[in-house]
Amino acid sequence: MTYVEADRVADDRGHGQPAVECLAYDLAADAAGRTEDGHLQLSQLGLHVAQTFTARLAPLGIAPNHFGLLMHLERSEGNTQQQLADALGIHRKVMVGLLDDLEQRDLVERRRHPSDRRAHAIHLTDAARELLPRARRVADQHEGEILTPLDASERARLITVLQRLAEHTGSPAGVHPGLHQSAARSRHPGDSSDAR
Repeated sequence: MTYVEADRVADDRGHGQPAVECLAYDLAADAAGRTEDGHLQLSQLGLHVAQTFTARLAPLGIAPNHFGLLMHLERSEGNTQQQLADALGIHRKVMVGLLDDLEQRDLVERRRHPSDRRAHAIHLTDAARELLPRARRVADQHEGEILTPLDASERARLITVLQRLAEHTGSPAGVHPGLHQSAARSRHPGDSSDAR
């Protein structure tokens, strides 16, 4: 039920209930009759999105955590490894492993930091600059397919709700959740060996 429908129901019932209370009542009534709860649906959708996005990026030779870090680097090129780890809220050892992985793929390079000889500044390579527009198209197409059943208004509401939930759970804005996993688990999508 939408907020507009909830307003209409509140008016039709003549209870004078605010739309939000009416919506909450109807959602609770709907939930009582369901065998699946929101947690299960969120889990199913999250797993589906993660698996299909990983499969879509695999032909480009990257995984979702690589894509997330490359996108961040594009906006903050020249930062040190520690600055990147701090900005993304991940442990520095995980950051080092992810950067090692991207460097092996010729997507980033470490250069001496201009003002701190002990640190490295991280820069995208030309290969990464060519890859990112393709990866963004893959991400946009994937999102479009997932959200196909929703109209523009529903998509906007969904994004707003997801942002609120992410804030509530402490998920940093704009940070792919895969960046928090160990770099050892971030093997090349085509590798058959277990890197754990």
